[in-house]
Parts: sequence; structure tokens; C-alpha cells
Amino acid sequence: MSPPETSPPAPDDAPELVGNIKVTRQDWLDAAREALIEHGVEGVKVQLLGARLNVSRSSFYWYFKSRQDLLDALLDHWQQTNTAALIAKVETPAETITAAVSNIFRCFVNPDLFNTRLDFAIRDWARRSDEVRAVLRASETERLEALRSLFVRFGYPELEAIARARILYYMQIGYDDAQLNEPMQERSRLNASYILGFTGQEPTPDEVDAMVAYTQEIEARKLAKSRD
Repeated sequence: MSPPETSPPAPDDAPELVGNIKVTRQDWLDAAREALIEHGVEGVKVQLLGARLNVSRSSFYWYFKSRQDLLDALLDHWQQTNTAALIAKVETPAETITAAVSNIFRCFVNPDLFNTRLDFAIRDWARRSDEVRAVLRASETERLEALRSLFVRFGYPELEAIARARILYYMQIGYDDAQLNEPMQERSRLNASYILGFTGQEPTPDEVDAMVAYTQEIEARKLAKSRD
């Protein structure tokens, strides 16, 4: 990782700053996340982030001890959002494996649950840092183990469960990496066939309809955001 930028830290229980430099810890973290996505870890610099937020560097050290502290917080944020969201969807109660996989699809099509751009930014960062690579590998193992356990729970033999977990996970990651820019309507049209391919079982019409309704809701939210 890059050398930290340091300054005397503010007390842990310090209140938010006020006046012309009123920003929160989350503001800094959000700015750092976007910088990481747009420019890689080299773009996550205190001075650049301050300019982005239009605040002085001193406000940064009110919330973080150093640049390294911020980078650690970014990694933790990624684990507490992307990885945690995927595992939460895997663990969502479902009566059938096809319904369970539909739940997982919900995670991947909803950027508020699983930020694909952030996932790729972390992967790029891992190519430059042994520490981050270790965190990434641990997270990947956790995700795949959750998916394997899901298939086992629905009666799939162990080796088949491992294979199906990998097919499902790596297909989703590869799909986004391919940047097909496929309209959600086209992606939704293939949902039933994807689920059949991943599970070997046909989803019910109700499961298909529920997934289509969910993707339409996500698209409507994205459109509303773009208009704001």
C-alpha cells in the first residue's frame, strides 16, 4: 500500500465540523470510494479529496488518523456492503433453489446492494497490494462458500454444489466485466433460462414475474436518480 499521510488525529468522539468545512466522515469515505472507482488507489489522496469536497485537509484528520486509515476504511466498507449483501441474499429464506438464485440475482442487478464498479476497483487495487489481495481472496472464499452451502442445502451433491457455485459467481462477475451494456429488459428476458442453466431446474412463473418486477423497480429508481 502507499505510504500514509499523517497528522495529529482528532479525538474519536469529536463532533462534526461546522461552518464552511462542515463535512462528515461518510462524506470523506464516499469521496474516497468514487476516487478509487474513477482513478484507482493512486487517486485516493487527502489533498485531492479535500479539493473534491471543497474543504481543507484539516477536516480529514478530524475523522481519520492517516491516509492508510482511510484506505482501511474503504476496504471495510467494501466488505460490509458488497460481500455482506451477497451473503445476506444467499441466506434469505427460499422454498426452492430457483427462488434462492433469484434472490442472488437481485443483489447483482441492484447497485445499492452490490456496487460492481467498486468490486472491480478493489480487484485492480489488489494487483498492486499484497495486503489487499489477501483481503480479496478471503472475501472471494467467503462468497463462494456461501453459494456452495446454498446448493448443498437444496440437496446437490458436494462436487456439483462447488461447481454450480463457481459457475454462478464467476458468470456474474464476468458478465459485468464484459460491459455488455445490455438493456435490463433483454437481461430480464433471459432470467428464466439463466436460472435453469445455473440450477438445472425451471423457475416457476411467479418467481420469474417477481424477478422482472424487481428489475423494473431498480430501473425506475436509476432513471429517477439520473433526473435529479
